[in-house]
Amino acid sequence: MTAMRRMLVRCAALLLAAAGAAAAAPPPGDSLYQTALALQDQQGRRFDFAALRGRPLLVSVFYASCHSACPLTIETIARARRAAGAGAPDVLMVSFDPAHDDVAALAAMAAMHRVDAAHWRLARPERGDVEAFAATLGVAYRPRGDGDFSHNVVIALLDADGRIVARSSRLGEPDAAFVAAVRRLAAAR
Repeated sequence: MTAMRRMLVRCAALLLAAAGAAAAAPPPGDSLYQTALALQDQQGRRFDFAALRGRPLLVSVFYASCHSACPLTIETIARARRAAGAGAPDVLMVSFDPAHDDVAALAAMAAMHRVDAAHWRLARPERGDVEAFAATLGVAYRPRGDGDFSHNVVIALLDADGRIVARSSRLGEPDAAFVAAVRRLAAAR
């Protein structure tokens, strides 16, 4: 093995060790990754919320049978991602109605809104406290008794460690300050 090759192998090993150590470090105390959630997305893939750590993320909560605020939330996030341009963070939307939002309902909603599964995950919690997760985002919800929910809307931008960098409750045309925060975080990667 040449000296150059040995040096490259050592550098690669050091980089892998550093990446492993960073991934193994616990998330900061103000990280949403402190909330343990086992999720299943619109493609049936199971994953832990904390596994998304390491890159910025746009996050919100929803329920698939919503006919007003939740579809608008998806459209607003899509517009914010387009406005942010290349490098816009991926999206995670977590259902607060897992009893009704099975994989088929999530897939139907994803198809209806033509979301790209490479960048969007509509997910249902299988384990964990979705109410605490929603509350940390700033979302309150309650069932109305007719299968619908009363809820507010918050779209949060998380940094790579799961800290909330920016929030928006604006629906329709994205909040310019929120889009600017998304751009800054995307550019810093």
